[in-house]
Amino acid sequence: KIAFDFSKPFTLMQKLFELSTDENSIILDSFAGSGTTAHAVLNMNKADGGNRRFILIEMLDYADSITAERVKRVINGYGDGKKKVDGTGGNFSFYKLGEPIIEDDKINENLPIDIIREYIWFTETRTEYNKLSDSDNGYFLGEFQGTDYYLYYEKDSLTTLNYDFCSKIDRVSSEYIIYADVCTLSEKELMKYNITFKKIPRDVTRF
Repeated sequence: KIAFDFSKPFTLMQKLFELSTDENSIILDSFAGSGTTAHAVLNMNKADGGNRRFILIEMLDYADSITAERVKRVINGYGDGKKKVDGTGGNFSFYKLGEPIIEDDKINENLPIDIIREYIWFTETRTEYNKLSDSDNGYFLGEFQGTDYYLYYEKDSLTTLNYDFCSKIDRVSSEYIIYADVCTLSEKELMKYNITFKKIPRDVTRF
């Protein structure tokens, strides 16, 4: 019930971190604001030689001009003369998010196909996607723990999982997971060939 209508003092954050973290903790601040959390973590590492790390997230447009800029100054030092403050040392990486992959439960089809393929692969396997060579690319995503994954996707046309598509699969696997817009194979046929059909999350009414 306490309203913080002012910037959090980094000394307060340091005290909280002293009580709740150790020298190797990773500290997440989902509302980074001006970067107070990073300031506190860097000060603590300088003081005790710790290896704490921080992840800051800021959605507003001052993330680079205020948040990241403050972290730079804390690391490198700031101020002049008697007010000069030595830097803490350390480093950080700054990233800007690109376009969302999913919008309103549908894939963003403005993205490059490799980003969509990577998203489907990670959603299924929770592993890093390794792009296949151009000669093997097609619709085959890869194999993971005995299962072959396919993304039958064409940006400007409807794709159908049917016998014609299956006849072009030249890999033998114990199981197949195939993404397409629609499927004309029956449940019995899918079970016979160990195929799991998954609908591509997009609006197909325009085709």
